[in-house]
Amino acid sequence: MRYASVTDRLAGLGSDKWAVHFRARQMKQAGHEIIELTIGEPDIPTPTDMIDVAERAMRAGRTGYSSGRGEPALLAALSAKYTARTGRQIGPENIMCFSGTQTALSMVMMGLAEEGDEIITGDPLYATYDGVVRATGATRVSVPLRPEKGFRMQAADLERVITPRSRVLLLNSPHNPTGAVLSAAEIAEIGEVCIRHNLWIVSDEVYELMIYNGTFASPLDRAELADRTIAVASISKSHAAPGFRSGWCIAPKEFTERLLPLSESMLFGGQPFIADMTAYALSRPSTAAATMRESFLRRAQRISERLDGKAGIVAKIPQAGMFILADIRATGLSGQEFAMRLLEEELVAVMPGESFGDNLAGYLRMSLSIADDKIDDACAGIVRLASRLQQRKSA
Repeated sequence: MRYASVTDRLAGLGSDKWAVHFRARQMKQAGHEIIELTIGEPDIPTPTDMIDVAERAMRAGRTGYSSGRGEPALLAALSAKYTARTGRQIGPENIMCFSGTQTALSMVMMGLAEEGDEIITGDPLYATYDGVVRATGATRVSVPLRPEKGFRMQAADLERVITPRSRVLLLNSPHNPTGAVLSAAEIAEIGEVCIRHNLWIVSDEVYELMIYNGTFASPLDRAELADRTIAVASISKSHAAPGFRSGWCIAPKEFTERLLPLSESMLFGGQPFIADMTAYALSRPSTAAATMRESFLRRAQRISERLDGKAGIVAKIPQAGMFILADIRATGLSGQEFAMRLLEEELVAVMPGESFGDNLAGYLRMSLSIADDKIDDACAGIVRLASRLQQRKSA
């Protein structure tokens, strides 16, 4: 039988990136006590008041088909949020609701790029971006996010990779996996490049409320970029509700009108009771986000105190997000080699930096959604392995 070429483009994509994580799960099933810092997921439950709203909505009969664009109450809540944030009128015609940021991102990219086009991303990058780009048929082009610049994209670096085939810049701030936060000035400079080369900007803003050090800035909030910017986000991180799969995009009216038939051919709307819960959540400050910001920053500080400067390791506190990086290049091993040895020898599972792009080779990514009492043991294992490697290098 024959299959569409998209299945070939995505076949096996990313499986190698998760080899350490998969091995850790196998070892857990075999009875080993593994300290797992691989996956980033809120470590607090979805707030009970949100669950109560969803339950009441279900019992009230909010379980039928939904509008393809989104439920009126949710569209109104998103309109209020983004009108207040941007200082411009953002109406229902600028909004589309999806089942999570990942779906929003995939659908948006399908509406912007195809075979022969180029989509530009930073490197390092979130692991699923490769699949999002390849599914469209476009080619992904990387902008190096340099450690000496705090892994923040620089306009000059972006301009160097643009070609006549470039169509979209996929921007992510706050950034996964580095925690970097672009300033308003940096976004303005990046925006000038996008205007000169007529690029769309797709802004992944799922970590908007997860900043500990710095101020959130978005190309969507700049009037001169409004006609070329599409922002995607969800309640997965901000409200500790990843399992509810509730996300959206904010975009120019013409784009949403063009995308709506494509979206309806796949999704035909979401779940009304989840939309009601999301509208409720967006109408008030997120206590979940405040709790997670405090705990993630505390854990990042704790990890940095225990790793930075030990056995050649560099581990600085990120500006945002739910991960911290450790530079282990001084050990002489790649991130993949170090992570696999760390798992086998110290029973600590982390993600190798290479899973997130060439520019993170020799790094480890560690989740901050781990209980504080596990952090000391994990860090001790990392330092022990790094010390052994240093001793062998100097022998």
